[in-house]
Amino acid sequence: MRRIRKFLLVFATIILMLPSFHVTAASNDSKPREDPSPEKGEISSKDEVVYAKLNANGKSQEIYVVNILDVEKAGKIIDYGPYTSLKNLTDLSRIEQKNNRVEFTAPQGKFYYQGKMVKNSLPWDISVSYLLDGKEMTPEEIAGKDGHVQIRIATSANEKADPTFIKNYLLQISLSLDLERYSNIQAPDGMLANAGKNKQITFTVMPEEEKEMILEADAVDFELEGINITAIPPSLPVDAPDISKMTGGMKALTSAIGEANKGVGQLKNGVAELNNGVKNLRNGSEAYKDGISAIDASSSKLVNASRSIEQALETLNRSLSNNPGEIGLGDLKKLKDGLSQIANGLEKAAQGLDILKENHATAYSALNKAMKGIPDYKISEEEIRQLYKSGADHAVLDQLVETYSAARVAKGTYSSVKGGFAAVDVSLGQISRSLAQMANNLDTMADGLSSAPEAVDIADSFAKLQKGIATLSSNYKAFHSGLVDYTAGVSQLSSSYKEMHNGVEDLSKGTGKLENGASKLHNGTSELYASTSDLPGQMKQEVDQLMADYDKSDFEAVSFVSPGNKNISSVQFVFKTESIKQEKPEETEKPAQERKGVWARLKDLFL
Repeated sequence: MRRIRKFLLVFATIILMLPSFHVTAASNDSKPREDPSPEKGEISSKDEVVYAKLNANGKSQEIYVVNILDVEKAGKIIDYGPYTSLKNLTDLSRIEQKNNRVEFTAPQGKFYYQGKMVKNSLPWDISVSYLLDGKEMTPEEIAGKDGHVQIRIATSANEKADPTFIKNYLLQISLSLDLERYSNIQAPDGMLANAGKNKQITFTVMPEEEKEMILEADAVDFELEGINITAIPPSLPVDAPDISKMTGGMKALTSAIGEANKGVGQLKNGVAELNNGVKNLRNGSEAYKDGISAIDASSSKLVNASRSIEQALETLNRSLSNNPGEIGLGDLKKLKDGLSQIANGLEKAAQGLDILKENHATAYSALNKAMKGIPDYKISEEEIRQLYKSGADHAVLDQLVETYSAARVAKGTYSSVKGGFAAVDVSLGQISRSLAQMANNLDTMADGLSSAPEAVDIADSFAKLQKGIATLSSNYKAFHSGLVDYTAGVSQLSSSYKEMHNGVEDLSKGTGKLENGASKLHNGTSELYASTSDLPGQMKQEVDQLMADYDKSDFEAVSFVSPGNKNISSVQFVFKTESIKQEKPEETEKPAQERKGVWARLKDLFL
């Protein structure tokens, strides 16, 4: 009885509720869902968000586009797209599609709908490959493995797609690595950041750039969450950096380069003058070498001639000393002729020495002038070290230092032997004058013999002649001995000077190379100065060009879905690859308990 009353109570409650359901349905049914002839609506803008599901190697699998329309005037809206299926994300109203034409009725405000695509190609070709310990593996093979992992992500332009997105969009590629699985993470082109227990790695690919990015790490039980890839235009305006401080430094650098170029120019001119001076030195040294060699070559003849004169004087002196009483007028004439011949020989020897002296003086003067033309700079070792630290060409500096050292040695050597060179000139003058004086004395004696009258006391005149010849013979012995010593010195000087002249020739070759090197160095610094003289302006121009290349604030978006869509405000791309997971054994699920309906539960109340 109690059960029957309980059943009747519940049944009465249900009966009371039925009219309420009916009214609600009638109310809903009475409200038309669509205007049979809606007015044409208007949209002010449209956004497209392109979602693409990629496999673990980056190949596109599914593409969905979420269209966001800002409906300015409610009514019938027409959109375009080669969708294979559509879904209204705003309300329950129907969306109709005829070929690529999409029609629906939308209220004022934001209207969202989704379309699935299979034909359209993404603007980027994306390739993801995996290597374990240097061996390439498929995602299925590498899952759960341990070792050194390398993930390579390559992006390139899809030639079949609209190039607008390639030219104006940048890609951001991000991976999240579980630090319990990964260690020693390296990404040369990426930016690493900590995100809780994970390490976030982000790569950026600029517009029109094709790039390969490499991520390396040591992995345990390899698994990888899907790689997120977004593509957006860098629409925010980029403010040009303040480069005034940098350009100020560049101006100082340019000024310093100009001063360096000026200094190198002066160095080049100085080296050219040095080289000309060394050339003159070489010419003067060669003339002196030839002159001293000529003197040395004639020394043996001079000594032989002097020895003949010495012997003739000795013979004459002995003859006069041994047989003074046997000499008659005829003998005096022969004596006069002999004295004249000896005097003539001495005069020719003196004239030859005068010519040698003149040639030696000319060569010595040229040598001395050339030596004085070499600068007598004294550069310390510290100054040379600072010069090497200045950044100048070390090869040119090596030649410069070598030439400087050789020039210092040449000047030092010349300074030490300069007295010997001067002594040669003095000695030649003294010898020439002595020979001339002897020749003059002999001529005087010969003239005295020819002018003596027959009445003159021959014995008295002869005694004076004998005394004069004896004195002349004695003096000439001393002269001849000095002449022999002199010629020996000239021979030694000639031999030594040949070595010095070889050094002068090497110096001349070195300064020639140095001048050539200094000229090249000046050409280089001139070119450097010319290329950097407007460096601040060039830098500003480059910065402006970079800003223009990457500032896409004036970019006008176009539809990815269809060129028929207008008033496009923005288009964004969001891609994600499949995650790589280890396969786990399937767990047997308990059958879900069947959910009972209202009538079954009502029935249970009475059972």
